[in-house]
Amino acid sequence: MRHAFGFLLGILLTPALAYGMGWGFARSRASVDAADLAVTDQTQFYGAYAAMAAVGLVIGILVVARWISPFVSMLPALGLLSWSVWYVVEPARAAELVDRFPPSGELDAALQMLLSTGLLALVGFVLFVTAWAPYRWPHPHDGLEDDYDYRPPPRARR
Repeated sequence: MRHAFGFLLGILLTPALAYGMGWGFARSRASVDAADLAVTDQTQFYGAYAAMAAVGLVIGILVVARWISPFVSMLPALGLLSWSVWYVVEPARAAELVDRFPPSGELDAALQMLLSTGLLALVGFVLFVTAWAPYRWPHPHDGLEDDYDYRPPPRARR
């Protein structure tokens, strides 16, 4: 059951992480004057950094939590890495993908920027490597009874 829930959560988190990073990037970039690197809108700037911190917190939990199914981090990792590899092979078509999904505008440009700079690939690699850590895949002898038919041995009579 843990892995089924993890699979569903991983599917939902993939666009949430990408859009969260893109929105935070777009808002932080819009709130800074590029010429003199001065913050022009502090509320927007702090909101953007709070969004990026929230995305970082979710990624951190996905990376270190043993009780979460590895599928929760593996599916976003595979999505981000696949998109990044597609960008290396066909940059124009991969960058057009963001135009097909709402919302559009500065978020599209931010996602394309994250894709072209390799930051989405970086996050994908972090999530992928940690999904394969041995502690994320419990064994029947660990005492975690969830996705397998594990029955503890009968108690010895005294």
